[in-house]
Amino acid sequence: MQNEKVSDAFRELYDIVVRLRGPGGCPWDQEQTPATLRGDLIEETYECVEAIDEGRPEHIAEELGDIFLLVTMLAYMHEQEGSFNVTDVLKNVCEKLIRRHPHVFGGVKVKDSAEVLDNWAKIKVTQEGRKPKDSLMDEVSAALPPLDRSYKLQKKAAKAGFDWPVVENVIAKIEEELAEVQEVLNETEYSESSPDKSNLEGELGDLLFSVVNLCRFLKVEPSVALQRTNVKFVKRFKHVEKNMKANGQALIQENLSVMDKYWEEAKNIR
Repeated sequence: MQNEKVSDAFRELYDIVVRLRGPGGCPWDQEQTPATLRGDLIEETYECVEAIDEGRPEHIAEELGDIFLLVTMLAYMHEQEGSFNVTDVLKNVCEKLIRRHPHVFGGVKVKDSAEVLDNWAKIKVTQEGRKPKDSLMDEVSAALPPLDRSYKLQKKAAKAGFDWPVVENVIAKIEEELAEVQEVLNETEYSESSPDKSNLEGELGDLLFSVVNLCRFLKVEPSVALQRTNVKFVKRFKHVEKNMKANGQALIQENLSVMDKYWEEAKNIR
């Protein structure tokens, strides 16, 4: 009975998308293409991550609905073009899940999740005919946002044994990279108007990469950690804005000491 309700709900979503994209539908929806919806897909995914962090089921359900809508819309666009249809997408993923989980749908035995992942990688090559990658690094998509790609690249390298033995080494590397940033600043007498920032970009990139590596070493998703800080920063800055406005004070550098006072105050607000 539950499966029937799920299928009915998805069918309703599909029919709505068809109507929005069809004659007499919505002009905005009709104008969209897979390319124009790329940013929306990324944004909605991060909004879903934020909802999960908040732990509010109703918010999570809403954001998941937005992702379902975009995925269905993208699949239907290709159905309209005749390249594949929505049913193909659903059948393909079902077949893939069954094929890549022989320990669930077949007689294969596994001892842990690590073996599951190893089998998953082997199935891609032996059963799906995918060409083996020339390098472990090639297994990480170049289309990922830089922060997430750094994390996954480092995970691949660590799995091959290329990793620091203890966390102190990771922290020392961060300190080393920070010192190299300072060295560039000292040598070039850096200013915001400096035309050549390539050396500085390189050193800051190394520093960020090292911080991401610390996250990986401690089994913390860097993008999730950063998003938590973004949310915290916004909340505290809004407190600063609110109080500055209430006291008739402008948000300018000259009033930094006052803003700092409200910032410290915001830290104690839950």
